[in-house]
Amino acid sequence: MKGLNITAERQMKVVELPEPETGADEVLIRLEYVGFCGSDLNTYMGRNPMVKLPVIPGHEIGAVIEKVGSEVPGHLVPGMTVTVNPYTNCGKCSSCRNGRVNACKDNETLGVQRNGAMRERMSLPWTKIIPAEGLSARTCAIAEPMSVGFHAVSRAEVTDIDTVMVIGCGMVGLGAVVRSAIRGATVIAADIDNDKLALAKELGASHVINTLTENVHERLEEITGGMAPDVVIEAVGSPATYQMAVDEVGFTGRVVCIGYAKSEVSFQTKLFVQKELDIRGSRNAMPSDFRAVIRYLQQGTCPVDKLISMEVSPENAEGAMLKWSEAPGKVFRILVRF
Repeated sequence: MKGLNITAERQMKVVELPEPETGADEVLIRLEYVGFCGSDLNTYMGRNPMVKLPVIPGHEIGAVIEKVGSEVPGHLVPGMTVTVNPYTNCGKCSSCRNGRVNACKDNETLGVQRNGAMRERMSLPWTKIIPAEGLSARTCAIAEPMSVGFHAVSRAEVTDIDTVMVIGCGMVGLGAVVRSAIRGATVIAADIDNDKLALAKELGASHVINTLTENVHERLEEITGGMAPDVVIEAVGSPATYQMAVDEVGFTGRVVCIGYAKSEVSFQTKLFVQKELDIRGSRNAMPSDFRAVIRYLQQGTCPVDKLISMEVSPENAEGAMLKWSEAPGKVFRILVRF
């Protein structure tokens, strides 16, 4: 069967892979759409320290069940459209013991620490299969990145009395915008791209700020009446946006960090104490976050087409990745169509 392999820095090729075997507790899925995410781009560019090449990328999955093992529960049946929880958990570390399996110390994400989903078929434990009744496989392929944003909102404990600033309106940040709006919060979206800000407004943001052309602090003072945001969700991963989050969150506010900064970040730690801040990391997503995203997508209000920048065949995937590397700020998601 056909698959994609990142063999070396800036080298990707179509390869022939063996057909998967399906164990008694496994489900064989036919991959229809698999999304490229930022970690895949970093892998292709040789900037992902968690990856050992060569690797099959991909963990944003829209698929159809082809076969189920003899020990798979009856609610999973051939022909069902599904997405996949792409993370593993050991069941033994402190995160797993505390029920936060998304942050397992020994997690291996598909396409990162282990070979991923850029292939025609694969077998997975049935516990990782997430049914998506009424959704197309194409729509299912955006569920995982959106669930990461949903999880950050849960980490922030957002409620309807909060004002939430989301820094970065890529797919993950837009997920945080959607979930905050669903919870009834007043949402402020911040980005350097006006097209992304327009989409954030369509998805529920009450206010938008272009951090490249506007004075962020003055705009926040204006929007919040001088109170500042109760919550800031950082979904970029740069020193500047990390510092912005701490600087601009209100006193006794919550800062939730999703993005990985590629270099050290310097803070005025006075603000940590003076504001009595809660600063929290947010990693991956829980099964409940996936279910919440599926329910949202089932409502049919999400402008899915605007979130998908392009669809390509496996043979054209490297060209699409090259274009993305040259203009990373202009792409939401690239889907590979199998």
